[in-house]
Amino acid sequence: MSPPPEDSSREPNEFTPEERQILLKLAHTSIEAALDKREIPLDPPSPHLAEPRGAFTTLYFRRQLQGCVGFVFPVASLYRTVAETARAAAFEDTRFPPVTHEQAPDLQVSLSILSPLQALRAEDVEIGRHGLLISQLGRRGLLLPQVPVEHAWDRVTFLEQTCRKAGLPPDAWRKGATIEGFTAEVFGDVESK
Repeated sequence: MSPPPEDSSREPNEFTPEERQILLKLAHTSIEAALDKREIPLDPPSPHLAEPRGAFTTLYFRRQLQGCVGFVFPVASLYRTVAETARAAAFEDTRFPPVTHEQAPDLQVSLSILSPLQALRAEDVEIGRHGLLISQLGRRGLLLPQVPVEHAWDRVTFLEQTCRKAGLPPDAWRKGATIEGFTAEVFGDVESK
């Protein structure tokens, strides 16, 4: 799986180039600090970065997925969320071994800053624009907007794969599962590494 394009959202950019660089640097610093067993200050440098937001941090090493962790719902300031999800993606994503000191300098970070969730009809899902959260019977599955683009999925396949991620039958979206959508501003430092 290769890193996502610079921005897979069709929405205007909410975050300035400076804010993007602050958040990307924070993700790297958070991982390095965890490796060195030291704390970093998590006071947001601006009111905008202090807003509570859902976000995902995706890590790549040598262009291969190395971890992805995030929060759909806002649980803290965006600044703190990026720091926490970067650490979690590096060390707590059980699909991958923890990041090492040797890997850290070559990690590529991609951030997905989420809009609030909204109810969405299946026929209104737009590939490349919407991420999905499908839930039913206490199970939830989430896929970011860039995932169906990376895999060249159509709308139905995207809905089915999100159901599978929730541990539901692939057609649960047709049989009463709740479909919620969100957009994401996606950016990363893959171009500079």
